[in-house]
Amino acid sequence: MARLAAALVAAALAAACCWPPAPGAEALGMNWGTQASHPLPPKAVVQVLRDNGIKKVKLFDTDSAAMSALAGSGIEVMVAIPNNMLADLADDARKAKDWVKRNVKRYDFDGGVTIKYVAVGNEPFLQSYNGTFINITFPALQNIQNALNDAGIGDRIKATVPLNADVYNSPPSHPVPSAGRFRTDIAGLMTDIVKFLAKNNAPFTVNIYPFLSLYLNDNFPLDYAFFDGGATPVNDNGVLYTNVFDANFDTLVAALKAVGNGDMPVIVGEVGWPTDGDKHAKSTYAERFYAGLLKRLAANTGTPARPGQYIEVYLFGLVDEDLKSVAPGNFERHWGILRYDGQPKFAMDLTGQGRNTMPVPAKGIKYLSKTWCALNPNAKDLSKLGANIDYACTFADCTPLGYGSTCNGMDTAGNASYAFNAYYQVQNQKDEACDFQGLALPTETNPSTAACNFTIQIQAGAGAHGRSSAGAAAGVVVLVLLQLLVLW
Repeated sequence: MARLAAALVAAALAAACCWPPAPGAEALGMNWGTQASHPLPPKAVVQVLRDNGIKKVKLFDTDSAAMSALAGSGIEVMVAIPNNMLADLADDARKAKDWVKRNVKRYDFDGGVTIKYVAVGNEPFLQSYNGTFINITFPALQNIQNALNDAGIGDRIKATVPLNADVYNSPPSHPVPSAGRFRTDIAGLMTDIVKFLAKNNAPFTVNIYPFLSLYLNDNFPLDYAFFDGGATPVNDNGVLYTNVFDANFDTLVAALKAVGNGDMPVIVGEVGWPTDGDKHAKSTYAERFYAGLLKRLAANTGTPARPGQYIEVYLFGLVDEDLKSVAPGNFERHWGILRYDGQPKFAMDLTGQGRNTMPVPAKGIKYLSKTWCALNPNAKDLSKLGANIDYACTFADCTPLGYGSTCNGMDTAGNASYAFNAYYQVQNQKDEACDFQGLALPTETNPSTAACNFTIQIQAGAGAHGRSSAGAAAGVVVLVLLQLLVLW
């Protein structure tokens, strides 16, 4: 029986190991966020990653369904520890060892999940956090890496801290990349973290968002956010910077050099462009941004401080997430290169060859019935319309209605219908979810406009099955069969 099980394992691995990769996509990673009312099924997500030649994925936790779907896929994974877990892991090395056992070692076997990194926190030093995680991030990082080392896997699985680009800057008196230094309030802490990463041959991870440069500064030159050379260059002692991505990256390189680690590997943990929720968040700009970025990555262009070098990059993100906090801005729910249902939004050649092609969509996704919720045309008393719109938008995503967004500019009826329908879909089209004190009615007539899409939600938990996610299915087979081998 053991010999038979071993043969079955080998067959499962053979079926799962390979798929035709997209040329030039070897360096490309993708962030997989799940803060959605109706997240795509994990198997469908793994399949769409494979179909698009994406060979690296960054998670924001260690969700068991996602990990099971990734088993046997061959996709390299960065698992993550949320910020709210840092205190416990910083205080007790035993808890860190237990976390590694349950979330890393558990999946670490031939045919399991190919874990390459553990992200300790997510942008924990953001200034908006007012120092909440300042004293616990580094101890948590130390305990996790030491736990990986003690488990005998620290040579190939590294702990890192994805940091926002606000941890470094150039002085206002000399605002050029070569003057980059770590933020003064955390300079000592950042130096300690960098030294620890270097000691363990781990990379520095940073999130770089040219879009935010535009969003936060109305005077920021638009073309400088892109890669097509339309901006006035920044002259740094004869080195010309034509885009903010290169300038930002090299500011970090200078900061690393200033603490004695100028050659440290750098991972760009997040970079992307949203498509709704702000005047600059639109598909045309996203398409322009990614076209320039992907071409440079495929050619290993590097940056002026690191010319001709490979940069490991994780795009943010794969799909829209309608439950994300909008505290930073309404655009937060619209970072996906795919819509909520796994359908592509714009042309994007992930190989970086500049072809006019769309990403491969998610397969096997099932939708609710083609029924929308709209303002009742026969409603007489509209005095409570505002309150009902507010209620709908409290529990559903109405960010496309905002200034500069795709659905901005509709009349009152349009705004009400959009809000009512958004709530109705989130509630899985329950009859009682389309009443709003008699102000709304279900309709089979699509109220969408040329600019504004009134969505039909996907079925909760419905998606690709069977052959549509062969690698993930093989991973599950491997997990079961290896457990049987242990029993035999």
